[in-house]
Amino acid sequence: MTVKVAGANKLRRELKRAGLDMEDLREAHARAARMVAADSRATAPRRTGALAGSLRGAGTKGRASVRAGYARIPYAGPIHWGWPARNIAAQPWILQTAERTEPAWYGIYLQAVQAILDGVEGA
Repeated sequence: MTVKVAGANKLRRELKRAGLDMEDLREAHARAARMVAADSRATAPRRTGALAGSLRGAGTKGRASVRAGYARIPYAGPIHWGWPARNIAAQPWILQTAERTEPAWYGIYLQAVQAILDGVEGA
């Protein structure tokens, strides 16, 4: 799943031009991803709970990502996105959680960007 933030690329370019390191957004990405992952555990399809337990969120300087599944849980993608050839209907619970929790994780980004801007203004 990919959620694009309008203007994020332009913000990164401008911050880089201003001499700021994008590492400043790494923690915001990680916090947003962990929030969506934690909330997604509650709504994950369950038989054994292994799928819900495999959810994890991570952040890099350029993005937040929520992942489900491992080598031992290869069915995470087909359960989330579906697999029509195998009659598996999509259950996009992570995407739905990201949409539902958008006001909360958007606030994380606003705070991070404001902190960066405050640092620029104070410089």
